[in-house]
Amino acid sequence: MKIKCLIIDDEPLAINVIKNYIEQIEELEFINSFSNPIEGLNFLKNNSVDVLFLDINMPVLDGINFIKSLENPPLLIITSAYGEFAIETYELDVLDYLVKPIEFPRLMKAVNKVHKRLSTANRIAIDNSKENPFIFVKIDKKRMKKIFLNEILVIESLKDYLKINTTTGKYIIHSTLSDFTSLLPEKDFLRIHRSYTIAIDKIDAVEGNSIEIEGLRYVIGRSYIDEVKQRILNASI
Repeated sequence: MKIKCLIIDDEPLAINVIKNYIEQIEELEFINSFSNPIEGLNFLKNNSVDVLFLDINMPVLDGINFIKSLENPPLLIITSAYGEFAIETYELDVLDYLVKPIEFPRLMKAVNKVHKRLSTANRIAIDNSKENPFIFVKIDKKRMKKIFLNEILVIESLKDYLKINTTTGKYIIHSTLSDFTSLLPEKDFLRIHRSYTIAIDKIDAVEGNSIEIEGLRYVIGRSYIDEVKQRILNASI
């Protein structure tokens, strides 16, 4: 299956450049483009895409707030004439940040990241059909480990790897936090930081901008704090 791509940019020339690049790459499929971010947002509500090429400086709704408004965002590649937003978008789990004018080799590097992210997600399998659901993760070249979801405490990002802390042990796998979190039941797990996803029922205490689980404190990221506190409040009702 081809990787479905959407472009949202208020500059028609930029859209044409990226669209032309996409059409030259056999495994990519151009789905649509919008110069109005509101129209793009409406499209995403009713259509599934794999990758979104998104500008930052746009009228009505800028790229940062656009990302924050998405409940289940696709893989995100920023395309901006300004490099100063890169740090801010890093907290939003952007896959890559391309500074205009974008050269074809640089876009190909971003596409390779897309391949890596998608192939990683395919190496993780969850069985939700059982009364006690579990996940199989690849912990080395030959071994798949079964982990029961109700044993997971915290998943911690280590760049291209994850450390899964459970009640029975700790495991290192090759994945990203965004991919792994997207596979977990949303009602049971919560992303609290660019580096942490936690099991809601394992929270012992919440104090200020941190969560305590089994005697360890985990900081809540600034861009996550409102959603985290609302989710925890709802979970306690």
